[in-house]
Order: sequence, then structure tokens, then C-alpha cells
Amino acid sequence: MRVGVVAIGRNEGQRLIRCLDSLATQDVRVVYVDSGSTDGSIAAARERGARVVELDTSIPFTAARARNAGFRELQREGMPEHVQFVDGDCELVASWLPHALEYLDAHPDVGMVAGRRRERFPDASPYNLLADMEWDTAIGDATEVGGDVLIRAAVFEDAGGYDPTLIAGEDPELCLRVRRVGFRVVRLDAEMTVHDADIHRFEQWWRRVVRAGHAYAESAHRHGRDDERYRVRELRSIVFWGGAVPAVALGLAPITLGTSLLGGAAGYGLLWSRVYRHRRRRADDRKRAALYATGTAVGKLAEMRGVLQYAYNTFVRRTRSELIEYK
Repeated sequence: MRVGVVAIGRNEGQRLIRCLDSLATQDVRVVYVDSGSTDGSIAAARERGARVVELDTSIPFTAARARNAGFRELQREGMPEHVQFVDGDCELVASWLPHALEYLDAHPDVGMVAGRRRERFPDASPYNLLADMEWDTAIGDATEVGGDVLIRAAVFEDAGGYDPTLIAGEDPELCLRVRRVGFRVVRLDAEMTVHDADIHRFEQWWRRVVRAGHAYAESAHRHGRDDERYRVRELRSIVFWGGAVPAVALGLAPITLGTSLLGGAAGYGLLWSRVYRHRRRRADDRKRAALYATGTAVGKLAEMRGVLQYAYNTFVRRTRSELIEYK
């Protein structure tokens, strides 16, 4: 087989069953890596012919650790030429692998490719819709892609695989190292996976964005001093909008009799307007553009929470952060 598939999950339930069923029509070898599920996921995977790897529960779970374990399991039976990683809450579109393999065959300088990830139920909640809009990134050469990706096995090994210590942001960080060993990362204009975010509460969305802020902080701390200044711009934006603006507005409120709060609100209004205009230029309707702008503005506060969590754990407690889950 040219392709091995590594699916990862924890208590994904029916989502995992849809994921594995979507792989049954492909000529692939499937490994499912489970991170301590209690919902019957392991039995469901075995029933569908997947080789199952159960992670040691005494070691902290991360998606990166799970993907590496799946890769090693594929190696035991003879490594395929390419590995498709897919999250257990995603289904693989049937046409994806033939299209992606053809592209890789024609472009030996490309190390990994991804396609379009779509939300299964984008209208089920504003948070699902935000996730669907988030996946809608530019086509062509990319600096990063997500967890659903097809990668050459040799490139994966050359780059060192996923960093198992990262609790978030492991996918873009791998892309960085793939580019550093001399291969391109490409987003194709082709349907790849259908994702089920299943986010219906503000608290879930907030934790998901906190996790993103943590990832930006850790990535910038690790790689931000290199020539690319990796994640530095994003981190500065978070610190300014999520930290400096509200801190100054609140700090000056007693002196300015509250007018500084109006200034802070005006600043967020400016940010909202800028993002709204950007989304409208991308052909979003007014409702979608307004939702995305609101998510961006409020999200700066959640991202700052993640930055502070990383800073506190790293520089004060001298320990690693625990996994931030939102489901």
C-alpha cells in the first residue's frame, strides 16, 4: 500500500465511526491511536479492521504524541510511502487521496499537502460556523496546515515528526520544520475532510481559543528568534489587543473618570471594523463578516488568557501546561 492512515481520538463516539467508515473505501492501512477513551471507541475501531494503539495513560496526552505513536505502528509492518493523518472527528473525502497522490508524484519538492476541511454542521451554532470560516485558508504554498494532512513518510522522519511536548499548535510547528529541511507545504483546492467541531457553548469556544493563544506563545518562544520570526507578529497582536488595551483602559479609569474605558471600547471597535472589512472583501455576507469580526475581537482576550497560562507555567511554575480540552 502506498498510503497508511493514522487516525487519533478520544471519546469521539459516532464521529470516530464516521471517520473509520470513510477510510474503509480506500486502499490504505489504518492505525487508530486512542488517548484513553471510555465510550467504546477502541472496540468500534477494531470491529472496522483498524490496528489499535492504546496510549499509556500515565503519560500526558497530546495529539502530537498520538500521531507519532501511529506513525511508529505503521513502521512495524513496513512503512508506506505516504502517511495521511486525520483527526477522529473528521471524515476523509473519497476523492482526496487519488488527487493528492497525483499532485505529490508530479511535485517531488512538496513534502506535505492538505486540502479543504469543511464543517459538517456549520449552521448548528455560531461557533461551528466560525470554525468553518477558520478552515477557509488560501490555496497554494502555505506556511502551515492543520492536523488533516498527507505527508511523505521520509519527510516526516527527516523533520523529526511531531513534537510530543506541545499541547497545541503541533501541526504548524511540524510544517515549519518540514520547510526547514527543504520541502514545500501546499494547500490544494480539493475537498479533503469533513469536520464535526460540535461546539455549542461559549465556554467550549473560549477554551478552544485559549488553547490557540497558548500555542502562539509557545511557538514564538521556541522559534521566534529565528530569521522567520515565527509567530512573533501574532503574539504581538494578542498582547496588544488582549493585554495592553484592556489593561491601560482599566488602569486609567479612576484617573480619567471612566473615559479611558470608552477609548478602549473604541479601539476594539476599530479592530472589529478592520476585520469586518477584510472579510467582506473576501466575499463574506454581512452576517458572516460580523460574526468573524466579533470572534476575532473577543478572541483576543481568550488568546491572552492562553499566553498568560503559558508564561506562568513556563517561567513561574517551571512546569508544562496540561492539555486544554474543549469537548
